[in-house]
Amino acid sequence: MTGARILVVDDEPQIRRVLKSALSAQGYEVFDVRNGEEALDAIRERRFDLILLDVNMPGIGGLEACRRIRPTSDVAIIMLTVRDAEQDKVAALDAGADDYVTKPFSTPELMARIRAALRRLPVAGTASTMLDVGEIQIHPSDRRVTVRGQTVRLTPKEYDVLWYLASNPNVTIAHTKLLQAVWGPDYGDQVEYLRTFINQLRKKIEANPSRPVYLITEPWIGYRLQSTLRTLENEL
Repeated sequence: MTGARILVVDDEPQIRRVLKSALSAQGYEVFDVRNGEEALDAIRERRFDLILLDVNMPGIGGLEACRRIRPTSDVAIIMLTVRDAEQDKVAALDAGADDYVTKPFSTPELMARIRAALRRLPVAGTASTMLDVGEIQIHPSDRRVTVRGQTVRLTPKEYDVLWYLASNPNVTIAHTKLLQAVWGPDYGDQVEYLRTFINQLRKKIEANPSRPVYLITEPWIGYRLQSTLRTLENEL
């Protein structure tokens, strides 16, 4: 999405300058702030397509800022972190991030991650087609999901994972196929990464996330959305 508006949040001036220069050269409109507090102020003032959010900052850190952003915004979020441990990556995704990049990173790697985060699955059919999956209704025109009559807020990638599975009901989708369909061809072997997104989705759509009836795991293979799927026209 060339021309997308990106907010860079980092307490290190040099990193902000480098990122702003590199992103502007790729055609993005770039804004930068120094910490989580300023980031929260910025997103109240204008709309962004993506936020690059450093994890370790004074005051409101990246994880807490992400948690505060998520209840009111589905902006794409990439966490920037110096930590490469699995639990740190899972913590970033649990907070609501769509992806994470470990410092130091190369410019081509970051640009690829940004393109993947901004990527949205095309919606088959008409904009007025809603997918009705038992207690779950998926409204593609505004990427809205209701569960048992209540609207639930999904991150952009959570929505895309759910939409892809719902578009292929009762079919087991292999880990690699699902990762590449949602994030792009550079993804494919991040099974733990995908598992975190599925777990987050279960917390939001399953009545009992520990005993899912919709998002079913096929061990060592992938996932399927168990459903008697109906397509409802013009009922948004």
